[in-house]
Amino acid sequence: MENFWTSNKPINGLRHFVLVNEIKEKGNIFFWMVSVLDSEINFKTTYEELINSGNWYKGWINLPKIQSITEEYVKYKSRNKVKGIDEIFVNEDSAFNIS
Repeated sequence: MENFWTSNKPINGLRHFVLVNEIKEKGNIFFWMVSVLDSEINFKTTYEELINSGNWYKGWINLPKIQSITEEYVKYKSRNKVKGIDEIFVNEDSAFNIS
């Protein structure tokens, strides 16, 4: 599975993400995605959404800064001031597990 993805539209103002975990729950496959620029922006998505929806490009697409970091990100950060970052745990078989 490709680890690097670009969203067709901004998610909380950002478009470049890394797939850090593949999770199997009740026979379904989910992927844990984290923004390349801000680990506070992370989410779980389905296989269907990532692979078949047309909302994602495999790999990172070179975009102008105004398209890859939008004004929506600035608004998101001003509304969601986080005192501490929750840890993101990666599975042992994740390409991002360095322990």
